[in-house]
Amino acid sequence: MRGGRGPTVRLRRLSAELTRLRRESGFTREEVSQRLGVAASTVYRIESGHTRPQSRTMRDLLDLYQVGGGEREGLLGLAREAARRGWWHAYDDVLPGPYVGLEAEAASVWNYEPLLVPGLLETEAYARAVVSAALVQDPAEIERRIAVRMERQRRLAGPDAIAYWAVVDEAALRRPVGGPAVMAEQLRRLQEVAVQPNVTLQVLPFDAGAYLGMGTPLAVLAFPDPEDPGVVFLENMGGELYLEDPDEVRAYVQVFDHLRAAALGPEKSIEKVISVEKEMSGR
Repeated sequence: MRGGRGPTVRLRRLSAELTRLRRESGFTREEVSQRLGVAASTVYRIESGHTRPQSRTMRDLLDLYQVGGGEREGLLGLAREAARRGWWHAYDDVLPGPYVGLEAEAASVWNYEPLLVPGLLETEAYARAVVSAALVQDPAEIERRIAVRMERQRRLAGPDAIAYWAVVDEAALRRPVGGPAVMAEQLRRLQEVAVQPNVTLQVLPFDAGAYLGMGTPLAVLAFPDPEDPGVVFLENMGGELYLEDPDEVRAYVQVFDHLRAAALGPEKSIEKVISVEKEMSGR
């Protein structure tokens, strides 16, 4: 769903509302678990947005919290909407977390990448080289991972296109992922996308030296409805981390502000991409 709340964002809202109701009712998670006859881990997964409560569990929770009237109907409707399946659910076997669903429903994404071209900007050949290097051996899985990347890029065009701001370290431009020919094609792709009105691309050149946030990939996502708080996504070899606390989100927004302040401006960034592409092409 685009242009409004989709299932992933609605699940976040539902989990936040159920957590609030439990706290206002004075229950611990363990007490809710005992009263409803469900595992404490189930209550945790519901409140953390990892799973949607079944219809019976949802009604039992609302009964326990003594929620009635319009608020009850609104929450039941929210649970039904959260049960809908976005396109990304067809790729659950190759998606470790909710990021793609959040991205599909975001109004804007700010992305910093120190070593690789961001997924939203990758060519198919570049994406294949990245996925193949990630210890993925099954050809079918490789193709599904690439298909997800290509489908994600639909968010860069059309009437509901996201506002996308990417800050990329020069190292990502010069690392010959897939070889010089693949990299040259990728750099030409960056030149094409960077001129779209909803896309801003900045390059952090080597001569910028050390900078705040160096080496830690991040994405800051904002959503159309102001009731849906922003999310910071961090990824490393250990897994994925999602930050939703407003103070933490604000802190990473400031980090991103420092990153784009240290980077070349958009026009100079395109000139840098063109220069590196010429080197890759041997021109």
